[in-house]
Amino acid sequence: MVLIKWLFFLLLSISCICQGQETSKKIPLSEVIITLEKQFNIKFSYAVEDVATITIDKPKPSLTLLETIDYLNSKTLLNFKALDDRYITVSVLNKTVSVCGIVLADANKLPLIGASVFINNIKRSTITNENGKFSLKNISITATLTISYIGFESRNFTAQELFFAQNNCKEIVLTTRNEELNQVLIPVYLTPGLQKYLDGSTVLNTKKFAILPGLIDPDILQSIQALPGVESTNESIANINVRGGTNDQNLVLWDNIKMYHSGHFFGLISAYNPNLTNKVVVSKNGTSAQYSDGVSSTINMYTKDLVTNTFSGGAGINSISTDAFLEIPITKKVEFHISGRRAITDLFSTPTYTKYFNRSFQDTEINADSDQRETTSDFYFYDYTAKVLFDLSEKHQFRANIIGINNALDYSERFFTNANKTESKTSNLSQKNSGYGGNWKAQWTSKLSTDFITYFSKYNIDANDYRVETDQRLTEANEVQETGIKVNANYKTNNHSNLLLGYQFNETGMLNQTTVSNPIYSSTKKEVLLNHALFSEVEYNKNKTYLRVGVRLNYFQKFKKFLVEPRINIRQQVSDHFALKLEGEFKNQSTTQIVDFEDDFLGVEKRRWILVNNKDIPIATSKQASLGVEFNTKKFNLEATTFYKLVDGITASNQGFYNSFQYKNAHGNYIVKGIEFLANKTARQYSIWASYTFSTNNYEFDTFTPVSFPNNADIRHSASFGFYYLLLKNLKIAVGGIWRNGTPYTTPIQDNETTQSGNNTMVNYGSPNSTTLDNFMRLDASLNYNFNLSAAVKASFTAGVINATNQDNVINRYYKVNPTNSKDAIQVDNKSLGLTPNLSFRVNF
Repeated sequence: MVLIKWLFFLLLSISCICQGQETSKKIPLSEVIITLEKQFNIKFSYAVEDVATITIDKPKPSLTLLETIDYLNSKTLLNFKALDDRYITVSVLNKTVSVCGIVLADANKLPLIGASVFINNIKRSTITNENGKFSLKNISITATLTISYIGFESRNFTAQELFFAQNNCKEIVLTTRNEELNQVLIPVYLTPGLQKYLDGSTVLNTKKFAILPGLIDPDILQSIQALPGVESTNESIANINVRGGTNDQNLVLWDNIKMYHSGHFFGLISAYNPNLTNKVVVSKNGTSAQYSDGVSSTINMYTKDLVTNTFSGGAGINSISTDAFLEIPITKKVEFHISGRRAITDLFSTPTYTKYFNRSFQDTEINADSDQRETTSDFYFYDYTAKVLFDLSEKHQFRANIIGINNALDYSERFFTNANKTESKTSNLSQKNSGYGGNWKAQWTSKLSTDFITYFSKYNIDANDYRVETDQRLTEANEVQETGIKVNANYKTNNHSNLLLGYQFNETGMLNQTTVSNPIYSSTKKEVLLNHALFSEVEYNKNKTYLRVGVRLNYFQKFKKFLVEPRINIRQQVSDHFALKLEGEFKNQSTTQIVDFEDDFLGVEKRRWILVNNKDIPIATSKQASLGVEFNTKKFNLEATTFYKLVDGITASNQGFYNSFQYKNAHGNYIVKGIEFLANKTARQYSIWASYTFSTNNYEFDTFTPVSFPNNADIRHSASFGFYYLLLKNLKIAVGGIWRNGTPYTTPIQDNETTQSGNNTMVNYGSPNSTTLDNFMRLDASLNYNFNLSAAVKASFTAGVINATNQDNVINRYYKVNPTNSKDAIQVDNKSLGLTPNLSFRVNF
């Protein structure tokens, strides 16, 4: 009996609780309307979409019809109006409202300071304060707001949803992405738009980018040269040297597509349009185990990946090219992004184009002077990108990408003979890189997510050079085709750690072809390489400790060879202001570029991609380690990093030697040791920085004499400085300079400058790289002004100048046999850009 009483009491309590919960729970307005129609025998006239998302407390049954209508009008932003005793109309109020919210992190419900709140249809925005709170006034009730924060999933809300809680601001909880462990360490690094992450990588956010000295837009590969340890010995994007490495040792990814070409104008302009590029991540060491290749660095570019349901775009023109981009919503779940850029250099010449042209084609037959011939050349470039964004559901996203890059040079020549006759020739050079990619992201549970990636990349360079004086036609081709598949599985073990497991497969094919008409000669080489890899890593971030440890197992099917590559990245905060940083990695590379001076492409492009054969061209491997200390206080950042890098398996043919080893086959290594310093002070209106790098970089080739000698990219001392200042609300200025030692070069033996080898006469070089060029110095400046053409259209004008003091810098020096006296060698100097102005005008809507 007692048991029955207790059971009865328990059931009664549960019933009361359930009823209490039911009365306090909001219910859909559509259900309320159905109930009221039955209760009062009336009909509501309304559009389903107007009430579909609205929930309210159920009105009390004791209310009269008029009291119920007043109640509905007070609890919603709808207008309920009785036409008679039978019919009631429902319409949306056309008015503006005030909204507010408090943005919190899902793990600990702590406020997110500086979260972005963006009103999509009118492009107004704000950020959250120190309490995570935001408020906006005079917002259309139909407006949609997007709330985002780096490392968290973005969320969309209607103004109507946020209005209902304006007196008690709505709590908005953002869920973390898998990469939230790698948080932003320095939000403004050198200039707005550059950030530094906990793992030491540098992120370029092109949308928030301010300006850097000399630049008129956020040129991706030019901007990263502001970082210590990143140089270009010949001022070319096609030759970026990261801690002494060569350009082909940089892994360049565009939305997970491996790219084999990086520059327009043969390296003076980045080939990647920044307008749809959302961020660029640069890693010099301690790379994630999911990436291979790139024994010197990884440059990972990501385009915009969020479906905003907002039509926007922009266009611009500068002294070299014009471009445009569009973001087009198709449905609420599908969006299309497209961009295009084309040179205007074949339509008319500007002072900037003249400077770039003379810099690119100096010491080539295109710019060679002769009384016996006339030459004309036509050069242009273009690039395009397109992306489809499809959110299948809240947990599944699909993305498809395409990118195309093209450089074209047409060169014609009229040759005057002694018999007053003329002969003409036409030569051309085409350089292309195209890529296609697909990406499926799936969030299976709150802890498990997967990322399936596939891509195809194709690179072509084709040259057709007819030489009148020898009646010889030279045709050369280099083609790369690569297909890749990668599967990443991320498991969030807890709020502080992630586990990554993955598999990658690559099939790379390369073709090199050379044909000569007189005498007849033809050579075609095709190679294919299949690579498999398994990788795993753990990422941890808690109590001032950041740790990422991983390993990658590579298998080269053709060689039946395994390579194991450990990776480590640790950052420990030892006090409020000091932190220690340790990075290390093993990496490999199965593709490389060779430099052929005998069969050049019109004297311009001398590099061709080839695959390793694990014999005379071995797999390149690298071992890197770096140890650094960081000091941060009151937006002042001071860093010092010492590093060591050994790259083994390099070949003499891919180093571009101008010495006695120029035509020899051998493989060896280079070792770089150095230390980098960076000091950076930021404030609301300005940022000022200075950096210095000291390093030694030496080759070792066992079959050469001497065995060891300075690397072509050996720059012992390199320093830079710069500042960015917000003069007025819409006016910015940036000024900066570079000073570094000249690069090494080799001189001929005095009084014995040439030597005979069969029927060929060659320069008789002395000790390799024993002399250095004069110091390199350059001062750059930029000025940017933003203004509004209308409420929805923004414009900007940017002026920049490279080498403002017109410094005469020699960036490369070599020698060739004097055609009029074969016993002498002629010195050839390649010079950097002189004073080069550029202007840009852009509009965005």
